Amino acid sequence: MAAGRQVRDRAATGVWPAPVSPAESAGRGYRVDMTGPTPLTLASIRRAPKALLHDHLDGGLRPATVLELAAECGYDELPADTEAELAAWFREAADSGSLERYLETFAHTVAVMQTPEGLRRVARECVLDLAADGVVYAEVRYAPEQHLERGLSLDEVVEHTLAGFREGERAAAAAGQPIVVTCLLTAMRHAARSREIAELAVRWRDRGVGGFDIAGAEAGYPPTRHLDAFEYMRANSAHFTIHAGEAFGLPSIHEALAFCGCDRLGHGVRITDDIRVGDSVADAELGLVARYVRDKRIPLELCPSSNVQTGAVPSLDKHPFDLLARLRFRVTVNTDNRLMSDTSMSQEMHKLVQTFGYGWSDLERFTINAMKSAFIPFPERLRIIDDIIKPGYAVLIG
Repeated sequence: MAAGRQVRDRAATGVWPAPVSPAESAGRGYRVDMTGPTPLTLASIRRAPKALLHDHLDGGLRPATVLELAAECGYDELPADTEAELAAWFREAADSGSLERYLETFAHTVAVMQTPEGLRRVARECVLDLAADGVVYAEVRYAPEQHLERGLSLDEVVEHTLAGFREGERAAAAAGQPIVVTCLLTAMRHAARSREIAELAVRWRDRGVGGFDIAGAEAGYPPTRHLDAFEYMRANSAHFTIHAGEAFGLPSIHEALAFCGCDRLGHGVRITDDIRVGDSVADAELGLVARYVRDKRIPLELCPSSNVQTGAVPSLDKHPFDLLARLRFRVTVNTDNRLMSDTSMSQEMHKLVQTFGYGWSDLERFTINAMKSAFIPFPERLRIIDDIIKPGYAVLIG
């Protein structure tokens, strides 16, 4: 089955989001007074169709699920034993200003994702949570190599996770909240399995895997350590993104582009190291790397709350999102890790609205940016943009 056929089959079976019109929009909550724009609130943003490119499966578990899976598998090292206390612990531990400290929190979520049942449940609930938040397309990533402690093979990890995603899609569609989820397979940059994971991604790409990624601590682990994996992906005409320009600076972005040839940049906030701003945005001077990223329309998978937590930026009002948006980079809004950041796509958008004064047209542009950059066939990207995103925002804009 070809990748394009797989996505088209979802449309035929009713899992694909149906076209939205003002007369048929009550199911997704789009029906509003057409005499003017809908007020921009968190509740109204939840009704907007959204596209998400950067979300980690092991960073988005429900606190209650962590507790229940820990009890089922005998994991006894959780730092709290109530849902509220555990949620607070993840948020506070991640809010350290250090990417390395932030990444340590994943030991607890990964520990409860070592069984077929655990993987399927986490994947299914991820889809349902995103769909309930108005996300109509999502790319969710995880590292299969981290889920082998109880005897699963890499292929079995992918199989069970994809089964959970498909279960979630069917349940969301039945609830009137259709969503399509594509999976990205991540290799850990401090390990030596990136070529193996790249081969895994290609092996499963016609069955729900859309691409490949490397993640983990950036300092000391440049993307060029994994050139054989990226060369394999390019040789097989496969998509990949790279975490770059988050904790490390411009050199990691340059390497990801010039030597690895990535399609997108995971985070990429440090691209501002190559931008000199004068008295106004109109006076901004772009260096060679920044100019290349903008000219080539290389998507930036920006994650505002997470970028503040890891110390990539000092505060939300200092986040370069607005500068990059006004300079017409292809910016996208993402969650990164919904559990650690205690966030959702709607909350991320709402924070940007509150901080930078964006309107519905801005949110629509950011959403279309993401959908244009998705790792699915071009006709299917257009289908979601034309049949779902534009009609949904047209109703909200009024």
